[in-house]
Amino acid sequence: MNQAPVEFVHASKQYGPQGAVVDLSLLVPAGDICVLVGPSGCGKTTSLKMVNRLVEPSSGQVLIDGQDVMKVEVTELRRRIGYVIQQVGLFPHQTVAENIGTVPRLLGWSRERTQKRVEELLDLIGLDPARVRNRYPSQLSGGERQRIGVARAMAAEPPVMLMDEPFGAVDPIVRERLQNEFLRLHRTLGTTVLFVTHDIDEAIKMGTRVAVMQQGGHLAQYDPPVELLAHPANEFVSRFVGVDRGLKRLSLLRVSDVAVGDGVVAHVGENSDAVARRGRDAATEYVLLLDASDQPLGWMRLDSIATSGTIDPDDVDASSPLVHFETTLRDALSMLLASAVQTAVVVDERGRYLGVLTLDALGTAFRDEATREAAIA
Repeated sequence: MNQAPVEFVHASKQYGPQGAVVDLSLLVPAGDICVLVGPSGCGKTTSLKMVNRLVEPSSGQVLIDGQDVMKVEVTELRRRIGYVIQQVGLFPHQTVAENIGTVPRLLGWSRERTQKRVEELLDLIGLDPARVRNRYPSQLSGGERQRIGVARAMAAEPPVMLMDEPFGAVDPIVRERLQNEFLRLHRTLGTTVLFVTHDIDEAIKMGTRVAVMQQGGHLAQYDPPVELLAHPANEFVSRFVGVDRGLKRLSLLRVSDVAVGDGVVAHVGENSDAVARRGRDAATEYVLLLDASDQPLGWMRLDSIATSGTIDPDDVDASSPLVHFETTLRDALSMLLASAVQTAVVVDERGRYLGVLTLDALGTAFRDEATREAAIA
C-alpha cells in the first residue's frame, strides 16, 4: 500500500488580523482517514489546502512522510497528492478513461500501464469498464461522476488524498452509497486521507480520527470517533456533536459487524416446486428472488409460488432496503424502520446478493456493544 503520514506542526495561515488557521498541530498516521469538521469559516478547507500548497502556511510546517511541503517543487508535490472536490471537476471533453489517466500520463506512465490502472480502478469503484470507459462526463449520473473523480485522484497511487466536501452535491441516497463505496475502496487501498465536511454524522462515519475545529481556526478536539462521542473536550464540542451522542454511536458499527443471515433465495427460471420445498424446509413465509447476476429482484410469498412450472419475476415485492457491509447500523436501522419489509438485503458493490439483515440481528449487535462498553467502563 502506498501511504504516508501527514503532520501539521504549529501551522497557521493569517488573513489580515484574523487567522483562518491558528497554531494547528496534529498527526495523521499513515493509512488513516482524518476528518476535519466544524462550522463554516473555522479553517477546515484552508487546513486541507495547506497540504498541497493551494494555500501556503504563514508559519509552522506541514509535513508529508516527514518532508516539509514548502521544500518540494509545487507541481511535483501536487502530482503526489490526490484531490477530490465537491464539484468533481472532470474534463468534459475527455472520456472517462482519459480523465482517470490524466496524472499517470503526466508522470510518463506507458499506455499499457495507464490502461491497466484505469480498468482496475473502474472495477474497484463498482463501474463496468466496458460500459463507461469511453463515455463522457455528461453521459454519467452525478454519483457516477463523483466516483470517477475519486478514481482519477487515486490513479497514480498517491500516498495522500485530500477530499473537500466530496459528497455534498449529491442527494442523500447517492451520498450514503458513495460513502460506503469510498470506505470499501479505502479498506482495499489504505491511502492516507484528509476529508473535510461540515456534517458531524459524516465525520463520525468516515473518520478513523476526527478533528473538530471552531471559529477562529482553532483545533477544539482531535480523537477517534468513539472518544469524541464519549468524552467531548469542551462545551463547544459537546454542542457541535449534539445531544444524541448515544444514537450517533450506532454509526461506529457497520453491517460487517453483524451476523448476516443466509436467507432463502431462488433464481428466475428455477423449478417452482423445488423453491417451494426449500422454503417449507426453512419454515419461512418469504423467498428472495434473484436474477441471473444474483441481484435481488424482491420477495415472493411462499404460498404464492406455484407447485409446477418455473419461477416468474412478476409477483415480487421489491420494497426491501438494500445495505452494504460498509452501511452503518444507524443507517440500516433507519431504513428498516421506514420499510414495510423488516428485513434488509445485503449486497456487494455490484448489487449482488450476500445475505440478509434482520431487526433481531441488529438488536443482538446493539446489546453486545452495550455489554462491551459497560465492561470497559
